[in-house]
Amino acid sequence: MSPSDELISEPVTPDAGTFDAAAMARGEPGLPAGFTWRGRHYAIVELLETWKQSEVWDHTAGGQRYYRKRFYRVRTDAGRIMTLYALRHTKPGENPRKRWWLYSVEDLPPSARRV
Repeated sequence: MSPSDELISEPVTPDAGTFDAAAMARGEPGLPAGFTWRGRHYAIVELLETWKQSEVWDHTAGGQRYYRKRFYRVRTDAGRIMTLYALRHTKPGENPRKRWWLYSVEDLPPSARRV
């Protein structure tokens, strides 16, 4: 996250039926074509970057490493750069529908926006 980003960390509602099937076949979350956040719809027009965040889970003496979140830095139809993440699994007691989250938002100056 850069200093100009605004930390959000709120769940979003992904567009149903628009998930990337090829990514899901590889065992990754499928980035949706768009999502709704705070009552406004955003279409994803460009994937800029993706990465995953790992954790060490010491369920056994081996302490296996697995990824918990997959991040996606995207450009939206509103000209905003947004970073989303998908949880691989929700924790016990959490709402399983809250799997997609908006992590941060970066507003671009009007001269740099592309639609």
